[in-house]
Amino acid sequence: MSFAGRLRAVPILGSSAFAAVGKRVFPRADLAVQRATGGRFSLSGTVGMPLMLLTTTGRRTGEPRVTPVTYAEDSGDLLVIGSNWGQEHHPGWALNLRANPDATVEIHGRRIEVKARVLAGAERDAALALLQRVWPHFATYAKRAQHRELLVFRLTER
Repeated sequence: MSFAGRLRAVPILGSSAFAAVGKRVFPRADLAVQRATGGRFSLSGTVGMPLMLLTTTGRRTGEPRVTPVTYAEDSGDLLVIGSNWGQEHHPGWALNLRANPDATVEIHGRRIEVKARVLAGAERDAALALLQRVWPHFATYAKRAQHRELLVFRLTER
């Protein structure tokens, strides 16, 4: 198993303590690192998590909101999950995407216009399984947030 694979399997990365700190530190730090390197490097990438910058439109403000998000590729589309580290509420970016499905992603410095669709049923289950293979701790986050169904989106290039 690769170093990144071994690190992804470390239980602390799925812990409540890590989530409490991580949700405040990693998105900002990763955004800064990606901006500084033109998207060529991310902190999350060092542990084997593919990370993109997702730009949504604020549902209240109408302003662009940029958030680093883990993703999986599936048949030319991108899959993302609003896990919010297993917190009580959906992340703002997921609510923004649900309100306005037109968004932009930036992967390795390449910008792509996308349209989002919330997944349900068997399609959601298959997407969730793929996302959990990319980042196994999504399963832990889902257990912690069992009072809400995590929003899973398919992003298709426009």
